[in-house]
Amino acid sequence: MAPTKKTPATNPVATKEFITTTQAPAAIGTYSQAVTYSGILYISGQIPLNPANMTLVSQDIGEQISQVFKNLTAICEAAGTRLDNAIKFTVYLTNLTDFPLVNEIMQNLLSAPYPARAVVEVSALPKNVAVEIDAMVALNAGS
Repeated sequence: MAPTKKTPATNPVATKEFITTTQAPAAIGTYSQAVTYSGILYISGQIPLNPANMTLVSQDIGEQISQVFKNLTAICEAAGTRLDNAIKFTVYLTNLTDFPLVNEIMQNLLSAPYPARAVVEVSALPKNVAVEIDAMVALNAGS
């Protein structure tokens, strides 16, 4: 008897699903807003664009960070999960002195214990924004 082999077609947990919502900015390149795979939602980097008109929400860094988290939340909701189920964030800032504001906004949005996170200062981001955040979020974390 031949050994049993599971393939993505017969194993729905290992099937990729592409997540799209009009409540977050449309992809501006060759990528998806988000992809689910094996119980994890992988969200592409979100920048502070207003999804209704694809323009920068504000020059204010606090408003930019808040909009990014609104965009991440909208994608989580489209996938049937919550931002509080985040496993890891990667935060890209053009000015690392804005890091304390990221902490403050995250603390107001998320419950402890907080997800893993990396913060990186970069020389530039798409559309000349000051912040971009990507995320990995659990789909079934008892939400």
